[in-house]
Amino acid sequence: MSEFKVASRYAKSLIDLSQERGVLEEVKQDMEQFIDVLYTNKELQAIFRNPIVKGDKKSNILNALFEKKVHPSVMAFFHIMVRKGRAGILYPTAQEFIREYNDVKGIVHATVASASALSEANLDALKNAIAKEINKEVVLHNEVDPALIGGFVVRVGDRQIDASLAGRLHKLERHFESSSVN
Repeated sequence: MSEFKVASRYAKSLIDLSQERGVLEEVKQDMEQFIDVLYTNKELQAIFRNPIVKGDKKSNILNALFEKKVHPSVMAFFHIMVRKGRAGILYPTAQEFIREYNDVKGIVHATVASASALSEANLDALKNAIAKEINKEVVLHNEVDPALIGGFVVRVGDRQIDASLAGRLHKLERHFESSSVN
C-alpha cells in the first residue's frame, strides 16, 4: 500500500476520533505545531524514517518534544503509529490530517500571483469573490512574480485563471505562430 494511502487512513482515523471527542480544533493546532517542528528539522524526519532506530527511542523523542505540549490523544496516536512501525509516515500523516481537516471544514487554499504585492482590500475582494464562486471558505496567499508584468494568476486547487499581461502576451504569440503563412 502506498505511503499516501496509509497516511490518509491514519489521518482519517484521527479526524474521526477528534470529532467524536470534541477536540478537533485542538488536535488541528497540535498537528500544525508538529508539522512546523518536523518541517524545520529534516534530521528529525530522518530519524523517524530510519528503520534502524528502535521504536522506543522514537517514542522517547516524541515524549521529549511534545508530551506536555499536545493533547493526550495526539500523543497516544503518535505512539500507536510508532508501535505499528509507521513512525516513518508521521510527517505525511500530519500533513494529510490538515488536508482532511480543511475538507471537513470546507476550507480551500488559493494562491494569487501578481507582479507586485496586492493591497489588503484587493486580497479581501478577490478572496470573497472566490469564496462566493466555490461556496467554501478561502485562505488566500499572495505571491509576487515580477515576470507577470501586470495582472494576476489565481490558483484554486487544480484550477487556474490567468489574467496576467504576460499570459496575454504568450497567448498572442501562440496565435501569431499558429497563423503564420509559410
